[in-house]
Amino acid sequence: MWVFLATLSALCLGFYDVMKKLSVERNSVLGVLFLNTLFGALFMSPILIIGLSEGNYGLGNTLEGHGAILLKSFIVLGSWLLGYGSIKHLPLTIAGPVNASRPVLVLVGALLIFGERLNGWQWAGVMLGFWSLFFISRVGGKEGFSLKHSRWVWMAIGATTLGAVSALYDKYLLTRYEPLEVQAWYSFYQLLIMGAALGIIMKIHPSSTPLRWRWTIPLISVFLTVADIAYFYSLSIDGSMIAVVSMIRRGSVIVSFLYGVIALHEKNIRLKLIDLSILLTGLIFLVIGSLE
Repeated sequence: MWVFLATLSALCLGFYDVMKKLSVERNSVLGVLFLNTLFGALFMSPILIIGLSEGNYGLGNTLEGHGAILLKSFIVLGSWLLGYGSIKHLPLTIAGPVNASRPVLVLVGALLIFGERLNGWQWAGVMLGFWSLFFISRVGGKEGFSLKHSRWVWMAIGATTLGAVSALYDKYLLTRYEPLEVQAWYSFYQLLIMGAALGIIMKIHPSSTPLRWRWTIPLISVFLTVADIAYFYSLSIDGSMIAVVSMIRRGSVIVSFLYGVIALHEKNIRLKLIDLSILLTGLIFLVIGSLE
């Protein structure tokens, strides 16, 4: 079941990336991000309202619990700020594979922190993931997005690193708190943090790009909310492995990649298809290994 939930999460994340690309194109990144946190908090608000009406303040009714979720909110928001900025300027066929390298970092953390062990199929999948990352970095250089000269690539890498930290932290949180409770409270705290940050930033450095409403903006939150619910429940199931769940979720690159090819007509598609094939083979190996 946890493999199915991780796959559903991956599909939704693919559409989430497409909605982000459409929303931030020639638009205010900070404005779009704030609206995303607003809609995400609204979608999860019934859980908070029901709990508060019953005298349940959530997360064990402790400051420790809320402090832990507050920390997660800062981590995720940092990842989003970097990710939104990078996806605005990078082709989807480059941004997607860079983000797909997240399981490599998650794997290292899972081995060191949780003592997880992978079988032969899963190790083969991880090695193909490394190869895929190296390959796409070479292709990106052909389009002017090399590691040496593009800050957008480094922002994407930063977003991926913080995303890996968040994934490892989720495994810790979900051994202590209910998945929906974690999602609802971190969505609420993200809104507060983003609102305060946006107010400060706009006073210090007003944006030269106005915020334009697009219907793709609320769809960002719709797809992300469903993806997170499936993801949290996947991790909460006994026997789930954070390294494998994270790698399966990177299958979201298929959706964004196809959109970049079909709708945006991005370049060097043949080389990027080779890279995508390597990544997909790695994901298939991981799924086979998880079912043994």
